[in-house]
Amino acid sequence: MSRLLIIGAGGVASVAIHKCCQNSEVFDEIMIASRTKSKCDKIADELKDKTKTKITTARIDAMDVTSVVVLIKDYKPDALLNLALPYEDLALMDACLEAGVDYIDTANYEPEDTDEPKWRAQYEKRCKDLGFSAYFDYSYQWAYEDKFKNAGLTALLGTGFDPGVTSVFAAYAKKHYFDTIDTIDILDCNGGDNGLPFATNFNPEVNLREVSAPGSYMENGKWVEIPAMSIKREYNFDGVGMKDMYLLHHEEIEALGRNMPEVKRIRFFMTFGQSYLDHMRCLEDVGMLKTTPVEFEGHEIVPIKFLKTLLPDPASLGPLTKGKTNIGCIFTGKKDGKERHIYIYNMCDHEECYKEVGSQAVAYTTGVPAMIGAMMVVTGKWKKPGVFTTDEFDPDPYMDALNKWGLPWKVDENPVLVP
Repeated sequence: MSRLLIIGAGGVASVAIHKCCQNSEVFDEIMIASRTKSKCDKIADELKDKTKTKITTARIDAMDVTSVVVLIKDYKPDALLNLALPYEDLALMDACLEAGVDYIDTANYEPEDTDEPKWRAQYEKRCKDLGFSAYFDYSYQWAYEDKFKNAGLTALLGTGFDPGVTSVFAAYAKKHYFDTIDTIDILDCNGGDNGLPFATNFNPEVNLREVSAPGSYMENGKWVEIPAMSIKREYNFDGVGMKDMYLLHHEEIEALGRNMPEVKRIRFFMTFGQSYLDHMRCLEDVGMLKTTPVEFEGHEIVPIKFLKTLLPDPASLGPLTKGKTNIGCIFTGKKDGKERHIYIYNMCDHEECYKEVGSQAVAYTTGVPAMIGAMMVVTGKWKKPGVFTTDEFDPDPYMDALNKWGLPWKVDENPVLVP
């Protein structure tokens, strides 16, 4: 039995909270804390008569380390699950260190203000040294390794689907299917349709910054960077059909490249329709994706934050979205001296997710692994001092939990490869 402090009350958090409440044998108490307490209260009210888990709520500014430390020391959780924005990762890691509690998140750190001089100087040095220019990477959180190790605490990074489940798939493939892995292609297909002209399936700030950035992949241990959306492939996804997909930079490439250096090439692809791309390019061309404040009628506004207020809330898309997702990894390599190719993947139905937890499948496929990662830590199955990604532990209990808690996976032992 454990007590979990969950920071955040958006679409992903709602799914993770529902799943924690379904798993009341592990999570007998949870606290939901967010800047907007009414969102926490709404989720708690929805669940209070449906679970044995005791739910409490609180208001918290995740960037206020002192206040978070006070909350942790008052509530005394076994772990903190960060489902807020990635801008807040480092502040919450600092709070966990000061309060002496394990830390779990679903996405790696990126700065809110990409023009802040001190951060910009570090960023430009990293671009020169490593060869990729994405605003998000693991270096900021990996820098906490000694702090968590010395404190005897676990920090589990990126236990969403991608990153998260896809990295567990890689560890599972390495353990059970291959002697050596040569290539990994991570494919993220959302075949859902919400009927709206333009909407993002997760936080618009994070989504649009990610998609509009240059793409990159790892080959022979080095980054190769390409212009945004310049590499396109078509793929026929089980349960979805033929889709256009584009090569993006993604954080699990960095972790897998570090932890599985024998892999010769690691790429990440995500599907997009032409309408989405047209809208995004138009918004980028007129400056609406910028993170630098601009003056408007005597007030400073950040264009992408203003845009976020105009776009549909991803949490509202559940009743509108139909279709399936298909997310997984294609591996090539050798087993017993013979070439081998497999695709480990999950298919998720938007409408079924909505019936179960009131969410579309993109939030579901992130929220379920968030609960599973927290479960791995608080039950001690994935617990050791330091900072880790999900590919650094035994994958078997996590893979079993995926089947049990709503994300069953399949293995195709003769997949079509991506050229």
